[in-house]
Amino acid sequence: MRTLCSSTLIGEALLIMFAALVAMQLSDVGTATVWTVSGIAMLLCVLLCGAITRPGAVAVGWALQVGLILSGFVLPIMFGLGVVFAGLWWCSVHYGRKIDEIKAARAAAA
Repeated sequence: MRTLCSSTLIGEALLIMFAALVAMQLSDVGTATVWTVSGIAMLLCVLLCGAITRPGAVAVGWALQVGLILSGFVLPIMFGLGVVFAGLWWCSVHYGRKIDEIKAARAAAA
């Protein structure tokens, strides 16, 4: 699960950086605001990569996905990108847990 979720979060951090560049050109929000909000979101993505196995990390990841979708009110394209990353987050969590269960079952059987 850690690998899948971390890959999603790193991709999301990169997307946020590129979206910030677009947001500066297309929205009426100030440059400092765009980079502050984007920087916090990117930092949260990177920090969450290291803490993904801790209790509550998946919930924080879901909050991040909701925040990304809500950022669509500032930059409308983020609605679509947020939904895509929320779907990737769900897949990473769901299939990551299944893979971890299979590995645990194999280890127990050996």
